[in-house]
Amino acid sequence: MKKKLHYYLFVLPLLALFASCSQELDPYYERPAGLEDPIYQQLEARGNFKSLTTLIAKAGYKDILSKSGYWTMMAPNDAAFAKFFQEKGFSDASKVDSITAGKIVKYALIYNGFRKEQLSDYQSSKGWVVDVAYRRRTAYYDGFQDKIINGEPKVIVGMNRNGFTPYVSGDNNNKYVTYFTDEHFASKRLSALDFNYFYPGVEYTEFNVLDSKVAEADIIAENGLIHELDKVNLPPVNIDQYLEQNSNYSLFHSLMEKNLVTYVFNQTATTTYRNYTKKSDDVFVKMYDATLKFAPNNENYVKAEDNDGQADAYTMIVPENGPLQTFINTVLLKNYPSIDVLPKYIFQDLVNAHMVQSAVWPTLKDDYVNGLGEEIRFDFNNDITDKKVLSNGFFYGANKVQKSNLFYSVYTTAYLDPKYTYATKIYNEGSGYKEMISNINKKYTIFLPSDAILRSLGFDFDTTHSYWRYVSPINGAVETGTGAKNRLLRLFYNCIVQTPNGELDDIASTSGVIRTGDDELPGEYIKWSNNKIYAAGDIVPGGVPANVIGKEVQQNGIAYYVDKFPEYSIELQGLAIARLAAANPEFDTFYQYLKNSTIYTAATGKIEGVALGSSYTFLIPNKAAMARAVTAKVLPASNNPASQGEKDLIADFIRFHIINNKTISNDGNITGQQETLMKDTKGDKTYVGVTSAPATLSFKDNSGNNPAANFIPASSNNLADRSLIHLVDNYLLP
Repeated sequence: MKKKLHYYLFVLPLLALFASCSQELDPYYERPAGLEDPIYQQLEARGNFKSLTTLIAKAGYKDILSKSGYWTMMAPNDAAFAKFFQEKGFSDASKVDSITAGKIVKYALIYNGFRKEQLSDYQSSKGWVVDVAYRRRTAYYDGFQDKIINGEPKVIVGMNRNGFTPYVSGDNNNKYVTYFTDEHFASKRLSALDFNYFYPGVEYTEFNVLDSKVAEADIIAENGLIHELDKVNLPPVNIDQYLEQNSNYSLFHSLMEKNLVTYVFNQTATTTYRNYTKKSDDVFVKMYDATLKFAPNNENYVKAEDNDGQADAYTMIVPENGPLQTFINTVLLKNYPSIDVLPKYIFQDLVNAHMVQSAVWPTLKDDYVNGLGEEIRFDFNNDITDKKVLSNGFFYGANKVQKSNLFYSVYTTAYLDPKYTYATKIYNEGSGYKEMISNINKKYTIFLPSDAILRSLGFDFDTTHSYWRYVSPINGAVETGTGAKNRLLRLFYNCIVQTPNGELDDIASTSGVIRTGDDELPGEYIKWSNNKIYAAGDIVPGGVPANVIGKEVQQNGIAYYVDKFPEYSIELQGLAIARLAAANPEFDTFYQYLKNSTIYTAATGKIEGVALGSSYTFLIPNKAAMARAVTAKVLPASNNPASQGEKDLIADFIRFHIINNKTISNDGNITGQQETLMKDTKGDKTYVGVTSAPATLSFKDNSGNNPAANFIPASSNNLADRSLIHLVDNYLLP
């Protein structure tokens, strides 16, 4: 069983404290006789760290590592340095410059002392979390860098936080070292396959520091722990630096630099720099766009806790220049003349599609989602051409672009076309529409009006005040802000249809009725016939349908271009019933009872209990069914009786034929017991049973002996405000 020796984090610093106490306390606190030497003396005494001790002195760390303190040193032995010198062209340690010496020594030093078994544990703010850590912060950091930015020399410092707070004073953005232990691998379901994916041909020994092997672990020193390595590790670059240095990804890098990076003067960093260097330069923070899942130059993790970088890191999967250029030419620039005029949000989404705010281990690739919430759509056996463990995360180079929902769905049709920026804006403004129609795992049909058409209908976006504006083409009434936006939201929702079986693929030569929206948030019903689209507002007097004027086929459906919106209705449902009665005698008998009832206002079409904007289903018994209801004394013979009792009977009959809060058609979407508008004598709700399937729609009361009322297809599915009106062949018994 694994033993945890975290008490060393407490005991060894105390011993170091005791050893440094004043002379008068020595008799009580004298240095224990068996206490190990400090790190530097330990290395010196062992005899196989001569090169390292030389570099420690050259880096100015001899005094530090010879005294009290608390460190873990990943110490390359002399054999490791012999290989390093040969690779780098140094004859021996004396020829290594002080800058290189500093990099090696500081990157080998981890803050606090950790045995091998402790390195897999995360120092959270609530205590130790066992076996989830695989990284530690080192003493090395890049600090201030001299760069040429747009032809001008600047002093640059990287972000040390993500988002809108890019730089925190006092945080040096120290680089992390990654190691691989059996404890962590077992806890995270990892294996040697994950290690060898990054380091093919290197033996996984169950304790590797980057690609070096640990020759001897847990060498105890007075001021920490030493782990002997067989390889010298220079500080790796971070993701930002790797992209900058590697020409294979220069196109992706340039897209970020031009569109998602700014260099912002920072007074705190400037003051620190001037005090340290005695120079007068200004310091600029290289800031990545705050919408990105992380800043590639941030060496820290998300900083939800101070040490969260011990347990996780970033991942970026970057397409090589060739496939990215092809993607730009064939997808991004299908409707734009050049990449320079693409909206900023396209670059934000493109980069986020290749970011994961976690370290993506190769064998667990399916456990992660990218910055857009999508699964990672790369085959790690065939699509990944480059893999690196860097200082702030994992980097994968790829021979393809992430097949993001945003670039292959019906959403794309508006998103990547400058003629449809208003539609894109509505989709993106927290409505949920973007997430719905960009889901390439579900099929949708959308109807898409252009910006020009929207303006002709009275809609515009006021960029000065950042709100929508609507001017009625009929009476010139002006609506701004939330009202105008809500009007657009409803209109656009009427233009989104979930079509899992391609129900609207042949819209030019078929007809029918279909519900808009999706299963989670059902919309209103619309009709189509021969390239024409009708919503409830298009069948009122003076209404005209929307015409389909073109289409674009995407991976998850079809986007139809239309010359106007399918309009929702603003008239009360009773007026729609009145028009049906005037046109079809089969509706008229019921309507006469409704017209003369106590719950109807004929002048406005208002039915008591029925409100605009709510969902209903109206069941209208045909002439024969109404006659049977009279014969059965369910209704009085007169549609305008004198007695209050008979008036109440008619009112309840009508209410029982109105289903509340549901719009039901013969599409199988809604079945089972559904609430009506009628209340029983106790004031409780009443219900009718619904059976719905293609070509079948019936309604059954709970009397037990009255046959079901079946819809009459040719005269049903009539549109009204968020409602359908059906002609049925029987009455329902309240």
